[in-house]
Amino acid sequence: MTVPTHTIVQISDTHIVEEGKLLHDKVDTTANLLASFGAVEELGTAKAVVLTGDLADTADAAAYQRLRGHVDEFTERTGLPVLYMMGNHDERAAFRAGLLDAEGTEPYDYSRTIDGLRVIVMDSTVPGHHHGEFSGEQLAWLKNELATPAPAGTVFALHHPPMPSPLPIMEDLGFREPEKLAEVLRGTDVKIVVSGHAHHAAAGVLAGIPVWISGANAYTQDVLAGPDRIRGIVGAACTRIDVYPETATATSVPVGVSDTVYEGSISDMMAMAAEYSH
Repeated sequence: MTVPTHTIVQISDTHIVEEGKLLHDKVDTTANLLASFGAVEELGTAKAVVLTGDLADTADAAAYQRLRGHVDEFTERTGLPVLYMMGNHDERAAFRAGLLDAEGTEPYDYSRTIDGLRVIVMDSTVPGHHHGEFSGEQLAWLKNELATPAPAGTVFALHHPPMPSPLPIMEDLGFREPEKLAEVLRGTDVKIVVSGHAHHAAAGVLAGIPVWISGANAYTQDVLAGPDRIRGIVGAACTRIDVYPETATATSVPVGVSDTVYEGSISDMMAMAAEYSH
């Protein structure tokens, strides 16, 4: 059995609101976040958690404080780093003040190496707008960062997916000029590009590198609603990312599911499978 060198968990589009409120009067996004954290703890092998944007629904200070409190409790219990990222629902100054005890309105781009695996987090937001893009300065920073390979390769994370979407609305709200990003990523040690924003899981390719959109931790977009409609439905997800010496995989994980069809040890499952073999 091939074992990953690193496993990280991506939680995207948390859309946390202040205490006592529900998102769209229906969704308890904090409960979804805590369910995701619980799943990470049960997994037991993750090396980090990446929160890929739209952390607070309206960039409200109370929502950021609420999120930070739960993240701090999680990191204290597990010792796992939690990496923050900007999304189009976030606001740079409030984001920095509420989550980082910092100031500033410049893009929040950084690189973190975890046991030899580099995770690059970039801010694809455009203040005052919902679409995403990178400036020339950001792409130059990324090119310089990737010039030196990391021992276990790189996971590259941004909020806006650099790939086409089945949702017509994403034509205006998506990531612009992905070909410029592709030029920088091509031939580097990036094993997978992970993103959020669209509220549905999907996969693609950019510069020969797998691209993944994580399902949202808040709710799900119904991609079969029809070309003239947009429909958000109840259903939360996060993503398990496994990194191997030559590749990386992303697996969508439903959040808050209560019913179990079956459960047992690996040996129990192998015995069950043997019963069905002919």
